[in-house]
Amino acid sequence: MFDKILIANRGEIALRVVRACREMGIASVAVHSTADADAMHVRMADEAICIGPPPSSASYLSFPAIISACEITGAQAIHPGYGFLSENAAFVQVVEDHGITFIGPTAEHIRIMGDKITAKETAKALGIPVVPGSAGGVATYDEAKDMASAIGYPVIIKATAGGGGRGMKVAHNSKELETAFRTARSEAKAAFGNEEVYIEKYLTTPRHIEIQVFGDGKGNAVHLGERDCSLQRRHQKVLEEAPGPVITQALRDRIGRVCADAMSKLKYIGAGTIEFLFENDEFYFIEMNTRLQVEHPVTEAIFDVDLVREQIRVAAGLPMSFTQKDLKINGHAIEVRINAEKLPDFAPRPGKITQYHAPGGLGVRMDSALYDGYKIPPHYDSLIAKLIVHGRDRPEALARLARALGELIVDGVDTTIPLFDALLQDPAIQAGDYNIHWLEKWLAVNFAK
Repeated sequence: MFDKILIANRGEIALRVVRACREMGIASVAVHSTADADAMHVRMADEAICIGPPPSSASYLSFPAIISACEITGAQAIHPGYGFLSENAAFVQVVEDHGITFIGPTAEHIRIMGDKITAKETAKALGIPVVPGSAGGVATYDEAKDMASAIGYPVIIKATAGGGGRGMKVAHNSKELETAFRTARSEAKAAFGNEEVYIEKYLTTPRHIEIQVFGDGKGNAVHLGERDCSLQRRHQKVLEEAPGPVITQALRDRIGRVCADAMSKLKYIGAGTIEFLFENDEFYFIEMNTRLQVEHPVTEAIFDVDLVREQIRVAAGLPMSFTQKDLKINGHAIEVRINAEKLPDFAPRPGKITQYHAPGGLGVRMDSALYDGYKIPPHYDSLIAKLIVHGRDRPEALARLARALGELIVDGVDTTIPLFDALLQDPAIQAGDYNIHWLEKWLAVNFAK
């Protein structure tokens, strides 16, 4: 087992890893920019080292700064959290070249799944169901027109190197296709430096279902059920729950077995998430995230496992502490992402926290790095907290979430807490009757400018 782990991240996820290390008796090293000198993860870690100025490019994304921090502190492994360098194959290669263990998948697996087209081809070869669409990149409008005619409208055009909704356009007919195609390519080049796009069938009312997988790198792999992440705004998840309200045990077993078998064939190591669109009882592969997810706590809650601890164990060469037979769902869990943003336009609102009180009680977990007097810096993502609740069933989890939101106090900045207060009153949320387009329409009515 490792003696010391460096955490190449910030905020609540860095604090999450610090806590896992503390429980395992492993020393932790926090890295931070000058803007994060007073951050909670810096205060809680056993050691802390400044790696640069506020811009991420000069600190949290700097290969030399993070490798130097490892060498200075003697850290034997790096946990990347999520975001930043967690899915950067070049960084993983540099880490390995320096004799440091990367707590996550291999550089090869990150490369394979980091490119949307390669990932889709790999998924198909592994037996994972995919959305009908182009086999590779589509270079010209004429190719796009032929493909759209072949698979049928509506279609969606996506950047091969994309994410977060950028380089993604929908065309409902041939008249819309040319503009959508050219706009997607332009956005893709501006955002990712790569204008290549591909085309898929656009599903009209799908849910976003993702399967949590875990492997030991030696051919043993399991799945830990699904999470429903259909409540999204601009392709960004807002609320996640597990298990999915519309997924039966038969569906869960079917897709879970397919995903676990695929990871076994790949000899995948660590945590990963295979994301699907789900419509009419069929799953269609979107992408695979080769890292821990923001919403991993809901899976931990219903299976009573510690995914971060497990990541560290398998990275150190130890076997997984559970088998598929050990994994039984217990109850229902929901997570809401609380951002420092002003409604209704969701504009980021960094600033000083004048009062903070976390909710408590049975089945309530608060993942946050906030404290009274903390100054949220303007340089990073606006996510400031994740509120997770667990109940015996979905109605109890919803009731517990409403109660916990009522106890939560975050003063000094605007937050998205009122959004969740309002959502919980809606009959569709109470019934679990929503899809990936539902929230955008609901916001247009209930939180219009």
